[in-house]
Amino acid sequence: MTAKTAVIGLGKSGLSTVNFLIRHGIVPDVYDTREHPAGEEDLPENCRLVKGELSGELLSAYDELIVGPGLALSLSALREAASRGVSIIGDIELFARYCRAPVVGVTGSNGKSTVVTLVSLMAGAAGLNCGLGGNIGIPALDVLADDRDCYVLELSSFELETTSSLKLAGATILNLSEDHLDRYDGKMELYLKAKQRIFAHAARIVANREDSATIPPDGHYDVSFGGSRESYGITLKDNEEWLSVDGVPVFPVSGLKIYGRHNHMNALAAMALADTLGISREAQIRVLSDFSGLPHRCRMVRERNGVRWYNDSKATNVGSTLAAVAGLKSGLRGRIILLAGGLGKGQDFTPVRNLLGHEVALMLCFGRDGRMLRDLGPETVLFETMAEAVSYADGIASPGDVVLLAPACASFDQFKGFEDRGDKFAAMVESLA
Repeated sequence: MTAKTAVIGLGKSGLSTVNFLIRHGIVPDVYDTREHPAGEEDLPENCRLVKGELSGELLSAYDELIVGPGLALSLSALREAASRGVSIIGDIELFARYCRAPVVGVTGSNGKSTVVTLVSLMAGAAGLNCGLGGNIGIPALDVLADDRDCYVLELSSFELETTSSLKLAGATILNLSEDHLDRYDGKMELYLKAKQRIFAHAARIVANREDSATIPPDGHYDVSFGGSRESYGITLKDNEEWLSVDGVPVFPVSGLKIYGRHNHMNALAAMALADTLGISREAQIRVLSDFSGLPHRCRMVRERNGVRWYNDSKATNVGSTLAAVAGLKSGLRGRIILLAGGLGKGQDFTPVRNLLGHEVALMLCFGRDGRMLRDLGPETVLFETMAEAVSYADGIASPGDVVLLAPACASFDQFKGFEDRGDKFAAMVESLA
């Protein structure tokens, strides 16, 4: 590693990078555009912190810049530094330089956190010392250790942009739908290109055979998952659906505690990656039997007067909202009342329009881009805040109905993050008289 190094962007991942570098004998300078960046109070005293607008001239004086995923590489200062030969990487690339154990990587628009959590739990059930990190909220460098047997990384498109040498034992793009298009000039092909970087050095590629965007450009993949019997799929046994491998039943779908077809696909992807790490089928089944899902991922908050309230605040794009609605629609005898809104990130909301009057009886819209959602059709009502939408839904919901928070948008217009939004939603629902 070169000695003249700067970390661009503080926060959780930036601070993790700083501490990692110091442990390896390098004291970096730190740059952040914010007046009060998160993590500033924890920054080691021997690190110089430079605040304000980034300068291409200043950054060009370094040998290497380690850039946080929240910063676009299209920033003029970063482009200028790169044009002058400065190496620009992210913390995942730094992880790759030091990692010595097998790694599986997961990216995609939706389901990443569920899949990496499942694989990590399966590894633990098999007695492996597994490090789980990345975009799930645990910096990858924080879990890097000499005694690890394996690693499971959740990788965002932003992290993959600055990663070039990560060698993965297994890699998958779970699915692809419009997300973060504000970062990619509204172009899906740029978003897809960033995602497909996960395949660059992958020994075993796991594809979603129902989504062509998850297949490498050369068409090659090793195994796949989907709803048919082939490879990792679904087969019938005694007129019941089972998760299967090459047509051999492994685990009944009815035994899963995570609901919806999208979660069936998540379970199959996890099995494929677990097999890549040599995790026993018995350990996989044990985890599939027990896992009840992650917070803010389509979890029931409460049933009141026959109405079920679900929190899927993690549904920050259109694709995840569609998946949540599809997962709850099966067997439902009442209506779905959908709460949606926030920061739309440049997405096309047309697929949500197609739900209105069909899968979704009424959509209650709120937040900065709530008006865009309200304009999709007559089966919508616009509110200023989520609290107003919750109160309205409580007044109109009937026994058998479902009220679903699946916003299709980011949360930062009115909340600290999707967790904050989900926690506040759950508190509102719990407090209904």
